[in-house]
Amino acid sequence: MLGFLIAILSGALMSIQGVFNTEVTKQSSIWTANAFVQLTALLVCLGAWLFTDRSSFMNVLKADPKYMLLGGAIGAVITYTVILSIDKLGPAKSALFIVIAQIIVSYIIELMGIWGVDKTPFSWRKAAGMLVAIAGIVLFKWD
Repeated sequence: MLGFLIAILSGALMSIQGVFNTEVTKQSSIWTANAFVQLTALLVCLGAWLFTDRSSFMNVLKADPKYMLLGGAIGAVITYTVILSIDKLGPAKSALFIVIAQIIVSYIIELMGIWGVDKTPFSWRKAAGMLVAIAGIVLFKWD
């Protein structure tokens, strides 16, 4: 149950953050807004680390394979693309497409067992769920 609540909170915060970032971009530029977002994220993480964890930063460099360290760079691209999509589509339509893309890509990662994720067998039920979600986008977009 806790996992579901955390996921709901995460989705809500992503939507709010996307709107905030898009509005800041309108008053500055996309890369300065993105840099500010990443900088404030760094400061929050350092503060949380200071008060809760205090493990060695050098442990991060032990990550194997090394390409797993690209998460931060991917995060900057995510922020950039979320800002652009909200600007072009609005928050609701943007979120729908983002979530559907996440579901499809995540399921492919599970099916193929990519990047250390346990491989899972294909499920028609999950495939049908994705189709229902896509149908939901069509209904939502239909003005």
